[in-house]
Amino acid sequence: MPRWESDAQGRLERAALELFETQGFERTSVAQIAGAAGLKERSFYRYFPDKREVLFAGNELEAHLVAQVEATDPGLTPIEALLTALRTAEEIFRPREFLLRRVRVIAANPALAERDLIKLADIADALALALERRGVEPGKARFIIDVTLAIHRRATSRWLTSPDASLSQLITQASDELREAVTLSAPTAR
Repeated sequence: MPRWESDAQGRLERAALELFETQGFERTSVAQIAGAAGLKERSFYRYFPDKREVLFAGNELEAHLVAQVEATDPGLTPIEALLTALRTAEEIFRPREFLLRRVRVIAANPALAERDLIKLADIADALALALERRGVEPGKARFIIDVTLAIHRRATSRWLTSPDASLSQLITQASDELREAVTLSAPTAR
């Protein structure tokens, strides 16, 4: 590919994912990723500090979710505000097939799985601050974030494999499942 072709960052991300799938994360070098994207190795470092970050770069999701929480009706409960924000995440997600491939690559490598958890923790921290700005006590904000992110994980895993459902629908479904599980009466003792 010529050096002047646009979307260098996207090309690097796609090339890295392809190489990680075919030869593994550990056996893939930055030089190989850059070469597969039609770029020089130094170009890689303009976009990413290391090869691990090629799958985690940017904070678009974090910024989007925080903005959505801040834009929700102040009358909503904190959990409703978060769920409303999470229902819009699909607007900025990459294509489903790319995300499925990314999930498989991350699951196959402990260092990537660890980085994925760190990225999720960063998003949780930002959302907790957004809730605190809405007047939620910090400990309660963190608890609400943890519950809401569990709902989001369940919905997202379903969304990745269920092309007929929207993420918003699946978040509502997972929320309903949690509500049902919490409100179920205990079985009667015999």
